[in-house]
Amino acid sequence: MKKLCAFLAVVLSLAFAGGTLAQDKKAAAPDKPAAEAAKPAAAPEAKKEEAKPAPTPNKGDVAWMLTSTALVLMMSVPALALFYGGMVRAKNTLSMLMQVFVVFSLVTVLWCIYGYSLAFTEGNAYFGGFDRLFLKGTFDPDKGEFAMAATFSKGVVLPELVFVAFQATFAAITCCLILGAFAERAKFSAVLAFIVLWFTFSYAPVAHMVWFWMGPDAYTTAKIVDEMNGKAGLLWQWGALDFAGGTVVHINSGVAGLVGAYLIGRRIGYGKEAMPPHNLTLTMIGAALLWTGWFGFNAGSALEANGTAALAFINTYLATACAVLSWIAGEAVFKGKPSMLGAASGAVAGLVAITPAAGNVGIPGAFVIGTAAGLVCLWGVSGLKKLLGADDSLDVFGVHAIGGILGALLTGVFNSPSLGGPSFPVDWFVATAVPAKDYSIAAQVWIQAKAVGVTFLWSGIVAAVSYKLVDWTIGLRVTEEEEREGLDTSAHGEAAYRM
Repeated sequence: MKKLCAFLAVVLSLAFAGGTLAQDKKAAAPDKPAAEAAKPAAAPEAKKEEAKPAPTPNKGDVAWMLTSTALVLMMSVPALALFYGGMVRAKNTLSMLMQVFVVFSLVTVLWCIYGYSLAFTEGNAYFGGFDRLFLKGTFDPDKGEFAMAATFSKGVVLPELVFVAFQATFAAITCCLILGAFAERAKFSAVLAFIVLWFTFSYAPVAHMVWFWMGPDAYTTAKIVDEMNGKAGLLWQWGALDFAGGTVVHINSGVAGLVGAYLIGRRIGYGKEAMPPHNLTLTMIGAALLWTGWFGFNAGSALEANGTAALAFINTYLATACAVLSWIAGEAVFKGKPSMLGAASGAVAGLVAITPAAGNVGIPGAFVIGTAAGLVCLWGVSGLKKLLGADDSLDVFGVHAIGGILGALLTGVFNSPSLGGPSFPVDWFVATAVPAKDYSIAAQVWIQAKAVGVTFLWSGIVAAVSYKLVDWTIGLRVTEEEEREGLDTSAHGEAAYRM
């Protein structure tokens, strides 16, 4: 643990030094833009008697967002932990639960120290700055005032700390998803060290590139639209649509998991010994809790209790059910029998694929995306997995990366009003949507494909470098003896079950 502590200290110093990559900017007032739902831009100076009162949060929106945050927390602890824990062998159950529980906690702390600032403050097209280091400026205890963050509607705000907490759960669960790819053979200390590096140099910048913009209230005149757009993240500037994390969460984590599966190597006995899930009851409970918590993940990403949240909610509900049915139908055709593991995996595949599309497509899109996800991800964990040759233990790449890519591309198709989608704003000054006659499916799918490519390459490169650094300093893998004994006992001195 001394090596790990020293390693973490070096990484944190590198992370802070990395802030020089972000452009310097002027000191911000308490309501300076700082998030995907950025705070209202400062209006031109006006006479005191003409100044409009600052917008105040709607209690319904605040209550919905706090509820959504709690639902996303449930998606990791306990949902993902149980889902993964049931899929490994009995001797590694507690190890899986422990990794999810601790990584979620670690990333939450890092998010509040510097991650939120890197992701959701103004900097350059790739990184934010350090204006919100340790969440400074979000609350003034002397005045008892809270900084506000805007939503997607002009004049509608949330306390910024609500947005901080909501996005913290996204960052934490993304890092936890990676763990399934190299389950049952990685050192616990190595896992934590890798997560610090990857979170800092992949999750935070990708989140900034996709989700950071200046907020609707910054678009005060038509003349400054291009200027405000130029301050947003790179992929947002391109016009990439990602409602709740197809690129940021699922492709990002899936690629990192695949790289880890290659570099850490296969489990002892992989391909020669049977390694079935030891407790599908736990896996089914985890999948059910994931489905429930995902409503906070997707519908909460509307940032308001409104019609868009309702659309995201029903799309999440419907697409997941379609994916369950298509996955088990595919199993029945190609494998002879539908399975409980298949039904649970189908649910997750549907949830993943609808994530970037949830508030960006209509009901027809949910039917198609969900049905396609079940079949495509079934291929991802069977045919594609054999082609890749990696021991991706719990199919992180086959479900999350493949499902995320599918959902991201189909978002460009079904966002079209001609296919029942809500389209997207022409610009945020007029905030009117592109009409069906002007919407180009081919152009939007191309933008989506470029966003997928950037995320794939960025995550893959950062992951490879991070794994190598950890391997050189700590070592990635447990010994053969420890792996055969099981990580519950060898790493934690505990056992999930007593005979």
